[in-house]
Amino acid sequence: MSKLQTEILTSDASGLATAADVLARGGLVAFPTETVYGLGADARDNRAVARVFAAKGRPSFNPLIVHVPDLAAAQSIARFDDISLELAQAFWPGPLTLVLPLRADSGIAPLVTAGLDTVALRVPAHPVGQALLHAFNGPIAAPSANPSGRISPTTATHVADGLGGKLDAIVDGGACSVGLESTIVGGTPPALLRPGGLPTEEIEKITGPLAKAGDTITAPGQIKSHYAPNAPVRLNANAAHAGEVLLGFGPMQSDLNLSITGDLIEAAANLFEHLHRLNDTGKPIAIAPIPNTGLGRAINDRLQRAAAPR
Repeated sequence: MSKLQTEILTSDASGLATAADVLARGGLVAFPTETVYGLGADARDNRAVARVFAAKGRPSFNPLIVHVPDLAAAQSIARFDDISLELAQAFWPGPLTLVLPLRADSGIAPLVTAGLDTVALRVPAHPVGQALLHAFNGPIAAPSANPSGRISPTTATHVADGLGGKLDAIVDGGACSVGLESTIVGGTPPALLRPGGLPTEEIEKITGPLAKAGDTITAPGQIKSHYAPNAPVRLNANAAHAGEVLLGFGPMQSDLNLSITGDLIEAAANLFEHLHRLNDTGKPIAIAPIPNTGLGRAINDRLQRAAAPR
């Protein structure tokens, strides 16, 4: 990933308009929420989302939280049951993320959900985060704006120190008030998927005792056969065997190609959509070798899970 000139933007109307334009062009913008600074991309743009993983050095394609300005915007993306609706009405805007069933017509890029049929949604309370969402007028996928495994950023300086040169712009909105990532709740019955900035006790006043994640939900990426197509998957294939379809990489004959030019960002952006399309053929899937560097490590992580015995 080539080094970028990271622009520090003010949080006034001019700065937010610039940030919104960067997002609309597929760029990456860090912005403040009340929890931590997020590394934002257009949640409808698979290639932009792939750039988020590349910038963070994220080791695998874990689902990202989608930030929206209000409950109505969230309801256009996901389906709410009575309890999740009550939680949203009680704690949004605020440091609560809800994992909900994804609507078929949501427009959310497959890489955001890591190919799953659920989506993580949050309405941030920070006035600058809110203003950016309104200026952009679309959903923003945003994990914390720090290199993977590093301390989460609560100021624009933290972001610049960790990711300067890897994103297009940072909106400086001052220090975050909560300073701890959002609490994540999902599933039926509701389970605590991650403790965070909203105390569990407050949530349980509505839900009753929350289940443990392991009791009801397998967190994305935890089981080896996750993300698996229906048909068998064969890795490191240079050609298809009889009856197989071939997912290629680089210049080669194939049924679908992650990136003819060998671009790992393009390959990451295409990964889940191409797997779905080949799965629909009902044939076994052969997959060409992917370099195990940069985003290739994340791609290979998912492909190994897809190919695991089940």
